[in-house]
Amino acid sequence: MKKVILGLSAMCLIAFTSCKENAAQKIDEANVAVAAERDAVASKFPVLEFDKKEHDFGEIEAKTSVETTFKYTNKGEAPLVITNIKSSCGCTVPQNWSREPLLPGDSGEFSVKFNGSGANKITKTITVTANTEAGSEIVKITAFVKPDPNKAVPAKS
Repeated sequence: MKKVILGLSAMCLIAFTSCKENAAQKIDEANVAVAAERDAVASKFPVLEFDKKEHDFGEIEAKTSVETTFKYTNKGEAPLVITNIKSSCGCTVPQNWSREPLLPGDSGEFSVKFNGSGANKITKTITVTANTEAGSEIVKITAFVKPDPNKAVPAKS
């Protein structure tokens, strides 16, 4: 019985090793070229460049709504896709940006509306999420919000 098992094992070993194919012969040169081109393009990113990174509204009255526009250009080598623009709080609302891909060299814009809440020096950040190498870019708005003149001032004793 041992000789039969040993004989079958030897035959299986010979059969498995003699049927081995060379994996290198299965590589298609056309697929290698396509993969190399894909990998070269994957390292190219869009570059989001703003006309300004910060906007100062100066002095504004409390509860006064103000708005500005941030303009940007795709300075990279791949189409730019902005997936989201959000602010650091609900008092600042980014709006009106294109969700369509922006080709290299093309420009776009979005507006930011601030409702004038808060007091004294205010700084709000707006995060632009895009397919850039960093993944997101930040712009800021600042303002000095003057106290509401209609708000009652507590009397000193």
